[in-house]
Amino acid sequence: MSKRGAKFGVFLRHGGCVKWVLACLLAISALAICQDSSDSDQKTNPLGSGKKVISQGTELYNLSCTGCHGVNGAAGERGPALAGERDYVRDTDAEIFATVKDGITGTGMPPSGLPPNDIWKIVAYIRSLRATASDAFVPGDVAHGEQIFRNQGRCGSCHMVNGRGGILGPDLSNIAAERTLQQLRLALTRPKLTIPTGYQPADVVTSTGRHFSGIIKNEDNFSAQFLDNNQQLQLFSRDELREIHYKDLSLMPARYDKTLSPTEFQDLLAFLSRLERARAEQNKEDAQ
Repeated sequence: MSKRGAKFGVFLRHGGCVKWVLACLLAISALAICQDSSDSDQKTNPLGSGKKVISQGTELYNLSCTGCHGVNGAAGERGPALAGERDYVRDTDAEIFATVKDGITGTGMPPSGLPPNDIWKIVAYIRSLRATASDAFVPGDVAHGEQIFRNQGRCGSCHMVNGRGGILGPDLSNIAAERTLQQLRLALTRPKLTIPTGYQPADVVTSTGRHFSGIIKNEDNFSAQFLDNNQQLQLFSRDELREIHYKDLSLMPARYDKTLSPTEFQDLLAFLSRLERARAEQNKEDAQ
């Protein structure tokens, strides 16, 4: 081969190498773009919501977000609370991810500048702050917990679950989707200081001397609707009532952590954490 041919071959080889490098760079760029698009388009957290991910998200949140938002999701000096009993405009995994990644235009919420994986970990932590009991993993024997609910705990004498039980207390058929695990635990272990409307315990004496104990469902200046302890609704006009004695404490017993064994209490908590109408309907469909 002539010298000119040899040089041309080297040139071709170098040109081929350059083209190969350019092709690799283009492929890497395309992959990065696809990866960014994939991260943005994810509807659910690809990292899941396990304890390890939430723990890592907690650390990242405390390092990156508490300059504005408060510790543990509380309100901060410049940012609102991220946990609490309120409605959120951005509540899905994808919406929270986009907010942390891109910020909110026209507000003090800036883009985080964090890698996608770190953002997903923060998303997992924020979701854990807002999670209801049905979202949490609660160890325990659910079937045995239902037995505790119906028998030793006597919860079913006041509370309805899926059409079975009493009506002196609220219906608990969807309680796991409405309350956090901590709220369920506190309801079982601490006296209720604030009595909800419609569940005010009272003793009444009628003008004819009859005595009733139960709860006031509704009352005004002219009448009272009273559900007695036999779960019979009594309707009174004010002139039919001689006395009404309002009680300070809710009928809801407390300190189940003391009256039940640790295993019984945990099983009861596990049962309550599964009470969700959507789950019950799905289980019913699966059984058909």
